[in-house]
Amino acid sequence: MRRFLVLAAAAATLACSLTVRADDTLVIYSERREPLFVPILDAWTEQTGVKVQLLTDQAQVLTERILAEGERGRADVMVTVDAGNLWHATERGALAPIQSPTLAAIVPEDFRDPDGRWYAVTQRARVIVHSTDRVQPGELSTYEDLADEKWRGRLCLRTSKKVYNQSLVAVLIDRHGEQEAERIVRGWVANLAAPPTTDDNAVINAIAAGQCDVGIVNTYYYGRIVNRQGEIPVAIFYPNQGDGEGGVHVNVTGAGIAAHSKQPELAQRFIEWMLSEPTQRLFADIDFEFPVNPDVAPNPAVAAWGTFRPDDRNISSAGRLQAAAVRLMDRAGYR
Repeated sequence: MRRFLVLAAAAATLACSLTVRADDTLVIYSERREPLFVPILDAWTEQTGVKVQLLTDQAQVLTERILAEGERGRADVMVTVDAGNLWHATERGALAPIQSPTLAAIVPEDFRDPDGRWYAVTQRARVIVHSTDRVQPGELSTYEDLADEKWRGRLCLRTSKKVYNQSLVAVLIDRHGEQEAERIVRGWVANLAAPPTTDDNAVINAIAAGQCDVGIVNTYYYGRIVNRQGEIPVAIFYPNQGDGEGGVHVNVTGAGIAAHSKQPELAQRFIEWMLSEPTQRLFADIDFEFPVNPDVAPNPAVAAWGTFRPDDRNISSAGRLQAAAVRLMDRAGYR
């Protein structure tokens, strides 16, 4: 009941506190792809009257731009994918702390910066996908098990250059230590059916075409392909669900207030609005992602994939250990 009252009061505050001037503009620096974000921004402007100026680029570029602009900067909000990128932005001082009872009530502790400098707005699970013709779900268990020689010549992976795989390996380091994590990654490399692909779509398509039997991808890539093509001979498996196995690796799109925002109150209201139930439903329907707000159900297509237990570590560890993960992947020959 207390949580409901906090959220209800916050919604009323948002509705009443936005005194909009004709020249009000929110400047957002974003790594998120425009087709997946512009509908959200259009809904914000329609509901509040506040216009948006959007600048898109890679997370590292946006972080450096905020720092270089300093007090002259115009950015109000930074939005980026991957907890590692968010961690680096906070470490460099690009994001300001947020004191928000609304965000604290909605966003689980594992999906926000311990000091409140960023909050997740969507979730994506990095899961195992497998051939429905050549692999039975009972043969699968964990990310670690994909290093077993029974998968020799049967595994497809995306390149190690992608931050999603760097964050997954960082979590393996956090869970097992570097020596064991390197053994696992070396096992993955030994089991590859082909050189690493450029993206997760290629992993799924390779499994469907019979080039490999198992792979690791973000769930929304699977949702996009099924939405476009219909049923395919590939299915999702949620790994690491047994006792002591940690849980599914979950990553995020997250947002924070730019360190030198001239209108931090408006920036905070925007982030709170992104976590509201209607906006969370919009996020979920646009790209088959999981809502962060626990009161919002996933898109029905996503719900049909079943439920899972996520890793209970704070995802900021994906950033803290990312450099070590990159070095480990290089040593293991994972390109």
